[in-house]
Amino acid sequence: MTRQRRTIIAVLLYQRWKRRRRYWVHPINLARWQYGEYHRLIMELRLHDDLFQRYFRLSRELFDELLARVGPRIARENTHFRQAIGPAQRLAICLRYLATGDSFATIAFSYRVGHCTVGRVVKEVAAVIWDVLVPEFMPVPSVEDWRAIAEGFHQRWNFPNCVGSVDGKHVVLQAPGNSGSLFFNYKGTFSIILLAVVDADYLFRVVDVGGYGRTSDGGSLHNSAFGEGLRDGTLDLPQDAVIPGSEQRGPMPFVFVGDEAFPLRRNLMRPFPGRHVPGVQRVYNYCLSRARLVVECAFGILSSQWRMYRRVMGVSPTTAETCVKATCILHNFLRVMTLRTEHRTAGVGYCQPDDVGDCLQGVSRMGTNNATREALRVRDSFASYFSEEGAVPWQVQP
Repeated sequence: MTRQRRTIIAVLLYQRWKRRRRYWVHPINLARWQYGEYHRLIMELRLHDDLFQRYFRLSRELFDELLARVGPRIARENTHFRQAIGPAQRLAICLRYLATGDSFATIAFSYRVGHCTVGRVVKEVAAVIWDVLVPEFMPVPSVEDWRAIAEGFHQRWNFPNCVGSVDGKHVVLQAPGNSGSLFFNYKGTFSIILLAVVDADYLFRVVDVGGYGRTSDGGSLHNSAFGEGLRDGTLDLPQDAVIPGSEQRGPMPFVFVGDEAFPLRRNLMRPFPGRHVPGVQRVYNYCLSRARLVVECAFGILSSQWRMYRRVMGVSPTTAETCVKATCILHNFLRVMTLRTEHRTAGVGYCQPDDVGDCLQGVSRMGTNNATREALRVRDSFASYFSEEGAVPWQVQP
């Protein structure tokens, strides 16, 4: 490169650096208080509860309840240069993105704010939603919490000593820059992994978000804090207990249930492998699948409620992780607050395991799983229980 050419390039870069913005705030955005979507459409939607629910995926009362909780943390002060976006509008922008998955540009035009402002608001508000709600709606389970979860699985899904259904799902992203094949999954898309433990009422009790898309279910479990606690015995699970009506089998451990992608462990049950298995093993696979589908149903509800999962998220993996955590805690917030105000209804009507969509894809299966003798003994004990004293009239007969 000649010296003259280098000089020309340096001058052009300097002029570009010195270029001033045409507007501090664009004139169109200055009119947001008169014509912006929040100050026009949403004020009208407040007069129609059903339309407000469809727009935000929250009722008007729950929106105000959520605003009261997170408002002080997301409020910003006005300056001499411009008036800050209010906490209610910031929450509305974040919820609208989570509910639709629209691009930041689309939401920016609707609310008459800057494109970069929308991205910043979504990331900040989603993080605050998680931080504020998680102590109440997804606390670290204690021994009594695990016992209550096990009671729920026994009553509703006829699986005793079950403390959660575990599974992993892909959340599809645009290819992150300079990431190589870390986020590239076996279905040919780029994704991060949501690993979740769900109780009998479709509530997320443990979530681990952000695993690389190339990782299997077993690998995600191994790399997560939950998997580490499961291996080390630090999850505060209850002591082994006798199943009512099955005292002759002695104390049985409290277990999580998963599909064939997970390894078999003393506190983690998976199905017997193969298509053609003996009758007792077939009954066990049916009972385990019935309890395990709870997590698939929870993913279906999550995907139907928050449509960002139905699109390829055009954000960074860090922002995607923050948004996924926000939707999980909002899922719990909605269900718990609804159950507090209404009578408990049967959850079967919400079960949508096949309605997860392309952006919540099942994580790949593992090749082989080497189980310990203790884990095999526990699984055989459960298999015998389901074919004898724990049998239900509608299950597959041996």
